[in-house]
Amino acid sequence: MTVSKMMKDMIDIEIAIVIPAHNEALTISKCLASVQTAIKQLPSTISAYPLVVLDSCSDDTATLVKSAGVECINGDYRSVGRARDLGIRHAITRGATWLACTDADSIVTADWLVQQITHISEQPTDMICGVVSVDSWAHLTPKTREDYIAHYRDMMGHRHIHGANLSFSSDAYLSVGGFAPLPCHEDVELVKKFEAQGLDITWSNRVRVVTSSRLQARTSEGFAAFLMDLEKGNL
Repeated sequence: MTVSKMMKDMIDIEIAIVIPAHNEALTISKCLASVQTAIKQLPSTISAYPLVVLDSCSDDTATLVKSAGVECINGDYRSVGRARDLGIRHAITRGATWLACTDADSIVTADWLVQQITHISEQPTDMICGVVSVDSWAHLTPKTREDYIAHYRDMMGHRHIHGANLSFSSDAYLSVGGFAPLPCHEDVELVKKFEAQGLDITWSNRVRVVTSSRLQARTSEGFAAFLMDLEKGNL
């Protein structure tokens, strides 16, 4: 069976792409454009839409989201775990059966959703953990790039966890209780819950996102903080 035929047979899937955002006016437009491009690659039988969770935004993020024609809801948490959970539960009440998470400073590849659906078609799974590429190394030392590449396993079966590239079924999400209300590492905790219940996880490098190499961290222990720690060690 071809990939196209497999996807067209999956008429019961409704995808929501949930994006938390705290003051992301500099990056949100490119993120949403990439998500909308990925949606256009899906067959017409599969419904998909983005949903932005505005978390304590005081800049122009909301204006940019609305001008892009994207739905948004508001929270006042300063907690990515709570923001993700709010958006996901909102989407589930609207009928979403598959939830795809990314971040407002990231750009998904054009085949991001197609690859997720292909995985589900090939072998049913409860969760897909994808990989990330770094958008630019220009402002970082060469040694930081070398250290990162040495650490990162860009391959099928990797064990990296990124909130910017994490997707799962609505039933599985609800069964484990969802994202914990954490300011960081909410993605790691969710994967641990899936593992504890013996749910199926696909660790894929076919599902790809390009993420920001900015060092101005939104959370104290997120990806930006990880890069900052590498950079500090090489200065």
